[in-house]
Amino acid sequence: APTTNPVTPSDKKVASAPASGVAGAPVDSGSYKIGPSDVLNIRVWNEPEFSGPVAVHQDGKFTLPLIGDLQAGGKTPNEVQDIISESLKKYVVKPLVTVTVQDVGSKRYYMDGLIARPGEYSLVVPTTILEAISKAGGLQDFANPKKIYILRGDKRIYFNYKDVIHGKRMDENVPLQPGDHIVVP
Repeated sequence: APTTNPVTPSDKKVASAPASGVAGAPVDSGSYKIGPSDVLNIRVWNEPEFSGPVAVHQDGKFTLPLIGDLQAGGKTPNEVQDIISESLKKYVVKPLVTVTVQDVGSKRYYMDGLIARPGEYSLVVPTTILEAISKAGGLQDFANPKKIYILRGDKRIYFNYKDVIHGKRMDENVPLQPGDHIVVP
């Protein structure tokens, strides 16, 4: 299958940041830590049988033809490039490998309740609760902007939208963490 056309955000069922002219998620290949459900785009120069998208399994590994399972979980794309290059030396002379994150599946947050576009969102870049509400199209007409909260594990973190947009209680505009549920009553 040809892979020259990158998937645009409108083709996905999950809202995510636009890829600004580059195929793949806008992550830093030197610092982003790969997790389960991420999709990596592996390119080995002049070796199409080793190139293409691969999904990271729940155990943090992915599978390459002839090589088998390799560890990606907790590693950066740059570290995975080195692992693949080393593994391919048995089959390819001086392999030139590029690894990018095509889709972030391991880091997500959820918008629930009276929000314009409830659902699942990628947490690719640091995002505050106010930014998340904006990405989801804002509050619906009958939402209670003073009673919004984040469910984080067994904790509730309250957020008063009216105060924050007027420059008060800015400490409530916390950065989101993977797995957060923002509830708009």
